[in-house]
Amino acid sequence: MFTHYRTQGFILKKVDNGEADRLFTVYTKDFGKLELLAKAVRKIKSKLRAGLELFYLSEIEFIQGKTHKTLTDAILINNFKNLRKDLTRLTIAYKISEVFDRLVRGQEFDKKLWQLLNETFTKLNDCQLSIVNCQLLYHYFLWNLISLLGYQPGLYRCSLCQKRLVPEKLYFSAKEGGIICNQCQKKTKSETLIVSPDIVKIIRILLKKDWAFLGKLKVEIKDLNLLRTISNYYLSEVLEQTE
Repeated sequence: MFTHYRTQGFILKKVDNGEADRLFTVYTKDFGKLELLAKAVRKIKSKLRAGLELFYLSEIEFIQGKTHKTLTDAILINNFKNLRKDLTRLTIAYKISEVFDRLVRGQEFDKKLWQLLNETFTKLNDCQLSIVNCQLLYHYFLWNLISLLGYQPGLYRCSLCQKRLVPEKLYFSAKEGGIICNQCQKKTKSETLIVSPDIVKIIRILLKKDWAFLGKLKVEIKDLNLLRTISNYYLSEVLEQTE
């Protein structure tokens, strides 16, 4: 007799399998990240269809089969409908799911990762957010995810000389794990990117998780573009270390 496991989970990824089956990547509240097989879910009459769609939060039940964990039930809890009405939000949801799937390995559950996914999708679904703040929300998610996985960059002291940073010409070094001062940049052989004190301040705020302040934060497009460059640069380094 199979043991049935029941939990909540965020649907992060789906891949068609065979004629009517589908494999789902789900981050669950009790078991961490799982690959779950939904048999015949692509058939119109499937009872599982209503609770299995990308970016749903659902209550799911599964059993351990011979080759896969197999879904036996899926009940929708929250479909985050507002993010599906807006291309910007939907694009960010895809980016969040892709990054999470690539960085988070294994089945071990982490309460803080669960909370991060939950609060990010909840905020992304908030129709009060502007386009800029929606984009900022992705960076909030990314930097906090990287931090929770043990790759938080040094943002207050030079990563090389350890002197407290002052608001002058600063550089970000992925290899050195954070900000380095102007003097150390002249000596290092590592690749660096120029980063303004304003961007350093924004990343610090993102990692403090001060939603009240974040909601009022005014970020110029040029700063958002630079933040995107720094984020992608550091993400590439973290992926290289984890893959």
